[in-house]
Amino acid sequence: MNDPTDSTQPGLSPQEHHQPSSPNKKREFLLPLNAMPVGCMVLGREYRIEYWNLAAEQALGYSLEEATGKHPSELIFLNESGRLFNEALEKMGQGQVLTQMLESTARDGTRKLIKWHFARWNDGTTTTVAVMENESHRHADIINQRQRERLNSLRIIDTAITGSMDFQTTLNVILQQMMAQLQMDAAVILVREPFMSSLRYASGRGLRTNALQYTNLRIGEGLAGKAALSKKAFEAPDLQPYLQYSFERSPLFAREGFQSYYCVPLIARGEVTGVMESFHRTRFEADAEWLEYFETLGGQAAIAIENTMLFKGLQQSNLDLTMAYDSTLEGWSKALDMRDKDTEGHTLRVTEMTERLAREFQIKEAELVHMRRGAMLHDIGKMGIPDSILLKEGPLSNEEWKIMKRHPEMAIDMLSSIAYLRLALDIPYSHHEKWDGTGYPRGLKGDQIPIAARIFAVADVFDALTSDRPYRRAWSIEDALSHIQSETGRHFDPAVVNAFMRVIGRLAKLGWE
Repeated sequence: MNDPTDSTQPGLSPQEHHQPSSPNKKREFLLPLNAMPVGCMVLGREYRIEYWNLAAEQALGYSLEEATGKHPSELIFLNESGRLFNEALEKMGQGQVLTQMLESTARDGTRKLIKWHFARWNDGTTTTVAVMENESHRHADIINQRQRERLNSLRIIDTAITGSMDFQTTLNVILQQMMAQLQMDAAVILVREPFMSSLRYASGRGLRTNALQYTNLRIGEGLAGKAALSKKAFEAPDLQPYLQYSFERSPLFAREGFQSYYCVPLIARGEVTGVMESFHRTRFEADAEWLEYFETLGGQAAIAIENTMLFKGLQQSNLDLTMAYDSTLEGWSKALDMRDKDTEGHTLRVTEMTERLAREFQIKEAELVHMRRGAMLHDIGKMGIPDSILLKEGPLSNEEWKIMKRHPEMAIDMLSSIAYLRLALDIPYSHHEKWDGTGYPRGLKGDQIPIAARIFAVADVFDALTSDRPYRRAWSIEDALSHIQSETGRHFDPAVVNAFMRVIGRLAKLGWE
């Protein structure tokens, strides 16, 4: 005997199968809907599905029994489409028709782009009829367009990573692309402190408060800390259960109104360099494609952070090496001062004055470094001069002067093999040249003399004249300045003398003696 309740028994047509179980006058039109070539659904109270025709079943894969009683946002309109669907129905009034393009998910998980036409029944009830117009032929184009946009987004990030040494700029580019491609409401990047087990806030976008800007989590603490510890992404489509113990340190966090949360650890060469977080103010369930691209962006962020750490490490190493170099040079100059006690302090004073004069000529900082080193080593060649000549209290003989004048060439012999000092040799080699060509060791004239040596020569002579020597007392500043001016155009470059007088004038106003 046939069971009258079995809808699959032979003899029932598809149209009979889709007849509503409790028909009434208001819904006499439902049976003809099965003959329509387009999908239709009828929504009743709370916008739940009351009827679903054959074309809708064929297009989306759900039978009438499976669809009945379901809310469309839990069946076919998922994630962003569900939010748009709910917003559309809330805006509809009695007797209105609304058309909305929505991505609809079939039973087998495939997504189709469908143009839905919603009509609210003008009878005082909440009954709504929805007719679907399949636009799936456009869906592939949209997916391809999205893929092209995401590839271009990755290229933009690559360019930022390779073309900018500014860490904050690179992070801002990554966050901008994240929000544009993944439609999140807010995004944050936390960076792991080098050699420490903590994560600190590095950059963020879309935040309404500063609740997260003081984040400093231990690895393993909070949702981000746990993702870093496990080296696995964390998903919280419903953030509410995690709020009390994950964000209790941020009392302002509740004002953000976040409903969903995702984060991914940033891993480079097997080491966690930070965590990237995605926040959503409406409930959001990420699909596999979204998560995959989110993790891809996380990989880009990890590379950016690693590059910055490597660059900072290299900068620190260079700084340490430079400081070691300069300390070595200062040690050499002190060794020379210890040998010739009568010139003690001369090197540091003349180096400072040389730097002041160089800035009058707007010499760049990079060149000033080499000038400073050259000034520190200007008399290094005297290390090769015998004590009997260098420390002689009386005048030198002609033969002794010949030996003394060799100290610039001795400096070249001593320093030219040291690569980082090659750009600092102008002063040790040429500071005894004269503007009129009567100096030594090469007899250079005028502009043939390097500018660094011309500047140094004035500072050197001034300091020597105003310092005590075994064979004479120090000159007064006025007499020394008078002598320098008298040697303008002969010993000294006139432009350098003019600059020197300006510097001395400014120092005098400051009480310098």
